[in-house]
Amino acid sequence: MKKRIILASGSPRRKELLSKFNIDFDIVQSDIPELVNDFDEPKQTAMSLAFQKANDVSQKMANGEIVIAADTIVVFKDKILGKPRNENEAFNMLSELSGKTHSVITGFAIIEAGTYNKIIDYAETIVKFKDLTSGQIKRYIKTGEYLDKAGAYAIQGFGSILVEWIKGSYWNVVGLPISKLDNVLEKYFGVRLL
Repeated sequence: MKKRIILASGSPRRKELLSKFNIDFDIVQSDIPELVNDFDEPKQTAMSLAFQKANDVSQKMANGEIVIAADTIVVFKDKILGKPRNENEAFNMLSELSGKTHSVITGFAIIEAGTYNKIIDYAETIVKFKDLTSGQIKRYIKTGEYLDKAGAYAIQGFGSILVEWIKGSYWNVVGLPISKLDNVLEKYFGVRLL
């Protein structure tokens, strides 16, 4: 019998990404608050938040469902850049990232409900921004795309203009390291995305 797969995320990007593959899944959002301290260890923070979301949702399940959760953070100079609260914060973040490299880390957790079968891991991608003028940054902010985005940009949208190059998984920057996720799902949970 095929196990039910649950995506513990309200992110439209993660839903859209997972929808491209050969699995049926339901969405059940987690209620845990995303508390991030700027100076926490980034990889641990991303994995911890992903685990808390997956654990929260798996506690509500009873039939061995496979629960997948993820959390993406942007790190610059060892400091976690969260989601900007307003245009000023977005402007400051993007100005800081201009012409420099930063790291995008997605922690993910997969839990088989009602068992001790769980895997927590992360993927990291290095992103280099081109040199941006304040006019370019302001025009980008006017698109509204920065809202609800760690680091104040979306690489899959208008934000692609800001990026000079990346090293690592593109999909990780979008919010789900799909290749690594597929490896873990198949190896430990018998689930194939293809």
